[in-house]
Amino acid sequence: MVSGKTEFHCNKGMTATVWKNLNPFWGEEYTLHLPTGFHSLSFYVMDEDTIGHDDIIGKISLSKDTIGAKVKGLDNWLNLTRVDPDEEVQGEIHFGLELLRDAKGIGLRCHFIEARDLAPRDISGTSDPFARILFNNHSAETSIIKKTRYPHWGETLELELETEELSEGGTVTVEVWDWDRVGKNDFLGKTPLVQGWFRLLPLGNNEDDAGGKLGALRLKVRLVEDHILPSMYYQPLIDLLVQSVISPAEVEDGSPLTMLEEVTTVESRQDVAMTLVKIYLGQGLVVPFLDYLNTREVNHTLDPNTLFRSNSLASKAMEQFMKAVGMLYLHEVLKPIINRIFEEKKYIELDPCKIDLNRTRRISFKGAVSEAEVRESSVEMLQGYLSNIVESIIGSVTQCPPVMRVAFKQLHKRVEEQFPEPENEDVKYLAISGFFFLRFLAPAILTPKLFHLRDQHADTRTSRTLLLLAKAVQSVGNLGLQLGHGKELWMEPLHPIILYSVASVKDFLDKLIDIDSVSEVPQRAVFLPSVTVKEGYLQKHKAESPQLLSRFSFKKRYFWLSSETLSYAKTPDPWQVRSSIPIQCVCAVERVDENAFQQQHVLQVVTQDNDGQMHTIYTQCKNVNELNQWLSAIRKASIYNRRMLPSFHPGAYRSGKWTCCLQADRATSGCSRTHSAVTLGDWSDPLDPDAETQTIYKQLLQGRDKLRSTFVLSFKAFTLLQISLSLSPPDGADCSGELLKHRQAAAVRLLGVVLDLEQAHATFQRQERVEAGSLILTH
Repeated sequence: MVSGKTEFHCNKGMTATVWKNLNPFWGEEYTLHLPTGFHSLSFYVMDEDTIGHDDIIGKISLSKDTIGAKVKGLDNWLNLTRVDPDEEVQGEIHFGLELLRDAKGIGLRCHFIEARDLAPRDISGTSDPFARILFNNHSAETSIIKKTRYPHWGETLELELETEELSEGGTVTVEVWDWDRVGKNDFLGKTPLVQGWFRLLPLGNNEDDAGGKLGALRLKVRLVEDHILPSMYYQPLIDLLVQSVISPAEVEDGSPLTMLEEVTTVESRQDVAMTLVKIYLGQGLVVPFLDYLNTREVNHTLDPNTLFRSNSLASKAMEQFMKAVGMLYLHEVLKPIINRIFEEKKYIELDPCKIDLNRTRRISFKGAVSEAEVRESSVEMLQGYLSNIVESIIGSVTQCPPVMRVAFKQLHKRVEEQFPEPENEDVKYLAISGFFFLRFLAPAILTPKLFHLRDQHADTRTSRTLLLLAKAVQSVGNLGLQLGHGKELWMEPLHPIILYSVASVKDFLDKLIDIDSVSEVPQRAVFLPSVTVKEGYLQKHKAESPQLLSRFSFKKRYFWLSSETLSYAKTPDPWQVRSSIPIQCVCAVERVDENAFQQQHVLQVVTQDNDGQMHTIYTQCKNVNELNQWLSAIRKASIYNRRMLPSFHPGAYRSGKWTCCLQADRATSGCSRTHSAVTLGDWSDPLDPDAETQTIYKQLLQGRDKLRSTFVLSFKAFTLLQISLSLSPPDGADCSGELLKHRQAAAVRLLGVVLDLEQAHATFQRQERVEAGSLILTH
């Protein structure tokens, strides 16, 4: 059997491992923030080995053009291809080319300066690179630089050419190879010729998909590429959105938010909801925003049983809001219990059709057990887990973010106003618990990996336990009103504890909304400075240690990251003395090559003190996922720093030289480009009002025709109809006319803002083309 995982390379990310399975299902979603100049995205399916290196099963490579060609994204089964070493190239080379003409003849001079980020071809994680220039039958090679992926040659090579060779034409090619003492040299890449830094390309062999024999991977990939304008261009659209919730229109259909929902597709509604939540968080108006949407939704609902049942903008906005501000709270409430369930790995089953007596050996040492005993044991364990979860929830009132509590308070008020009848007493509780339990807590219990509660997916046994618990928590959230009405009658043994919990849950919800309104402060980040964004044990390198190759040069320390500091201590105990690094001093956050310390998953945080001195702290993570999470989290926290470095050293300074580029000067500029813009997108992303407003503008631009026909042309048609019939308006016609007139005026204002942004984009694109043209002319 195969233990499968998928790595995707551009920057590097990795799914969880699905153990002993030839048909793995991951269901994981990643958002990668990448620089606009990226060229391709590669997916490797790996067979994880407990000992030694993981084996590569196959890969899929997608170019930027391939992904971008599908507006709605690529969604397909793709055959895995074999991994050809000559195709696995990376990096860039810096050289200059000059054609020489004199009385003696013609020459081609190439000045090889350096290369960076070459593919590691040797077992040590480095290469022994040399460069070669070729033209027709002429070639020349540089010297070999041993054990580096960042060679500095500083060599000039010349090819003597005949005059007729130039007239016949030909291609000049530069290749980079890894020298091997035994066997053939390994190809590292080639590039066509001009002066400057150039990306290395593969040899051009056609990839072989092995006829599907290696398997296939189903991918859904969507490229969102935006050109962000200066903030002043987005301010008119921000003003319209803000006005919608500060001074709601009497005729609500004339609100920009109403129009936006009208033109938003079902597929894009979740992205739009998350974007709007971030915009209003940044403006300090997220509670009025949610109150506006929820009020519309409640007022348009006649049957309380259908309240918030659809995937409306209001429902999606509440979901995304809870994730944006409540994820740390969710971890505090659920993580200890989820960890316990994963560690205990109990066999739990209530459905008689699914009980497998072969899996029940751990339940009893007295021999075989019956189905009744399995059910009895399962009920007892589920009751214990469920009691712990409910107790953790009802005791968490003060831990819940105040802004979340105020939003629920407003929702409670709107529902109570719409459904004041005694028979609808529970509706105001159900409205809150429907979001809190059914759309927030239950999904996190069901799939803890997707909520960052665990690093790996649950195995089959634990997944079943989590599913049964999620069902029970949903029933608690429904206040037990639907118990006994479904098909799963085997859940009946849990009904008493569910019904017993209802009173406690109602009391919890009453306390949750018992809060005065809090003043929201416009913020650039989701979290307040005092809130810990990420924490956990890492291995910290002892800078003064002479034992650089020894495992003893790394010591276990507990790290905390907030928007203000990165701090660490020996243990998480509050009495421990902490060392702190101000986030504003961070200049780079990057991976470290394995050969620097002969260790995997090491990251470096480069800082600059008030005297301008540079300092580097090295820490080791337990796996690549943890490495990516810390890289991303620290980069996000420092994203607005003004002193970010353009380059860094991916190695360490040891024995009087850098292990990466072999330069002796410790203060020399970095040999590789930094990646401050490359992060994994998730709920902790810092707010970026310009990028968020750009997303809303694109939605309005795509729906412009529908907006015009629905809100503008409909009024003109109504007016023309009245004129052509020459009739006096019937009862209510004046009201209808005023409604349409108001909607038209609001739509015209919104369309005007969209048009201004469209023209601004066109102007900036023309300027970019002119600048590019001028560069070509002066080259």
